[in-house]
Amino acid sequence: MKALITGVTEFVGFHLAEHLLSEGDEVYGICRWRSKTDNIAGVSGIHLLNGDIRDATCLHRILSEVNPDAVYHLAAQSFVLESWNSPLETLTTNVLGTAALLEAARACSHCVVHVAGSSEEYGLIDKIPITESFPLRPQSPYAVSKVACDLLAQQYYRSFGIKTVITRAFNHTGPRRGEVFVTSTFAKQIAEIEKGKQPVIKVGNLDARRDFSDVRDIVRAYRLAVLRCRYGEPYNVCSGVARKVSEVLDLLLSLSKVKNIRIERDANRMRPSDVPILLGDCSKFRKETGWKPTYLFGQTMLDLLNYWRERC
Repeated sequence: MKALITGVTEFVGFHLAEHLLSEGDEVYGICRWRSKTDNIAGVSGIHLLNGDIRDATCLHRILSEVNPDAVYHLAAQSFVLESWNSPLETLTTNVLGTAALLEAARACSHCVVHVAGSSEEYGLIDKIPITESFPLRPQSPYAVSKVACDLLAQQYYRSFGIKTVITRAFNHTGPRRGEVFVTSTFAKQIAEIEKGKQPVIKVGNLDARRDFSDVRDIVRAYRLAVLRCRYGEPYNVCSGVARKVSEVLDLLLSLSKVKNIRIERDANRMRPSDVPILLGDCSKFRKETGWKPTYLFGQTMLDLLNYWRERC
């Protein structure tokens, strides 16, 4: 299968490219000329193409030239806290970029377009676990943008017959996760402390509960979604286990070579509004694909910490 990935140089994009290559797929990736390529350095087999997802003409040209069987749309401004600081950039990149890609796909109608949504779309909920039928009540500009992308993908299937597949992945982490995300910032700070930095970890909201999966399980789910899921429908992808952020921190601290690390609250790490709990139900996705997580959370955290130990 010939696959095209937007956002191939980013965290999920790299892991997806690696997985697709291991499955024998031919992999093309779109990245901007100024994008950092650290994540994909040393990975052979990825055909890199310069482009911007907000440029409809560029996307039309790339899809026409590559003629992919599947497009995995991962490029986005994905840091929730940053979306309050830069709402226009978040909405422009995420919503207009998705619209431009779906327009380009109309000229390549045989391909399947996977649109990666987010559990943040659900926002404030009345009960758990969350199924795909829950109302969408986004609580951040980022979440609003992902709701728009999700609904655009559904609408393009109903209106134009574009073969869209929509996933709403809950939190995912693992090696190479960007340092601004909660599990990764904890792991990086611990790795720096092990190298001699002052034994203090700065944290934000530790009370939030999130449904974490390993990114390597998530990208496997994305390929299965393209192959087996129904078009124009959303699918939750998650572990089905909610963990308090404080529990995640405690686990990473237990793996540290330095003990008696002090925890310090940092107001700059707090969101203007937050969702207390996100716990998903992905029985619909499991039934149609047979997918289930394979990585234990403790292993995921150890791999993430070791990644930062090597970089520090």
